[in-house]
Amino acid sequence: MLPNEPTANNGFSALLTNRNFMFLWIGQVVSQLADKVFFVLIIALLENYSTPAGLAENSKYSILMVVFTIPAILFGSAGGIFVDLFSKKLIMVGSGVLRGVLTLLVPFLPRQFLILLLLTFNVSTVTQFFAPAEQATIPLLVKRANLLAANALFSSTMMGSLIVGFAVGEPILSLAKAWIGEDYGQEVVVGALYLLSSVSIQLINFREHKHKGELKNRIHPWVDFKEGLLYLQNKRLVLNAMLQIVTLYCVFAALTVLAIRLAAEFGLKEKQFGFFLAAAGVGMVLGAAILGHWGARFYRKPLPLIGFLMMALVLAVFSFTHKLGVALGLCAVLGMGASFIGVPMQTLIQQQTPSTMLGKVFGFQNHAVNIALSVPLAITGPVTDILGLRTVLVGMSVVVAAIGVWAWRNTCRVTHDPIR
Repeated sequence: MLPNEPTANNGFSALLTNRNFMFLWIGQVVSQLADKVFFVLIIALLENYSTPAGLAENSKYSILMVVFTIPAILFGSAGGIFVDLFSKKLIMVGSGVLRGVLTLLVPFLPRQFLILLLLTFNVSTVTQFFAPAEQATIPLLVKRANLLAANALFSSTMMGSLIVGFAVGEPILSLAKAWIGEDYGQEVVVGALYLLSSVSIQLINFREHKHKGELKNRIHPWVDFKEGLLYLQNKRLVLNAMLQIVTLYCVFAALTVLAIRLAAEFGLKEKQFGFFLAAAGVGMVLGAAILGHWGARFYRKPLPLIGFLMMALVLAVFSFTHKLGVALGLCAVLGMGASFIGVPMQTLIQQQTPSTMLGKVFGFQNHAVNIALSVPLAITGPVTDILGLRTVLVGMSVVVAAIGVWAWRNTCRVTHDPIR
């Protein structure tokens, strides 16, 4: 752990009495759930949309997923720049309302594939402004001593939404069709979730210190972009933390592909690969809960190094186990190691970054994460076909361990601390 001061706090109990933070957290939970159910919705809606001439039926799903992903690559940094210029609360509330309205418009729009693509693209684009605004708001609502617990709670609920959101998406949409109506019931539920998120965030009461005339003199996106890059170049501690988070997401992207092969190795159907991801998610939730409740006891401990070494050990052992129960347990340990990296590094970034730069920094982080995710997703499958599953897992283990040691040594050099 590397924040400037020990995070002595009462764990999650200190956050439960923070009214504004709780409204932000509720808004995050509902927004994350809405995002997952929205994705299930657009996949389900494809059955009602005719395939354009010259396009294979299965290609529709691939194109839709690509369109859903492109805004994260195109507008990740831009979202962060605008977060520093405008009210974070206004951006979060506005993005929730816009996504809700766009979803509610679906039943009234022509059922054409291109229109569904445009709507998906717009909803995903608006999300790129919500995410950095939310992350940049946390340190404005929470004392520095409670940031570790706050990030642990946010990480827990984010992973929980991944596990629960896709699982409950289809049942929620089916109930909506049965109770509200087949023609518009699904869209009403998803739209209502987005609007409910905005209502929760609207209840937050906090002030952002902005000088008069700041917007008039500061709306220069390219200048702000370069300013953010320069800040990261000069603030090596923040850059190092961000690189560790990006590495963490790269590993999970690769594991998403490998999980399909692992399912077959353990006698499961390929579509049951989600068991491994769910086990890792449970581990992340447990790890985040440990950090959130007993975070002060881990002050000055090399948590990221421990996390990387835990993940490396799991990857190395994974290829030599043949029992499903053991494999799922290893996934949980891997997820716990991931939380030991993500939570303290996110906390460090928030502690080290001034409020005027939070949006840019988290915009860059989201941008880097989304770009980095695409590389492992693209190459892991072909590399596994060539080298084999065991070789890839052992190779990843070596790389992850090396990155963990390098990152820790680099961090210690930046902070002039002895290596532990």
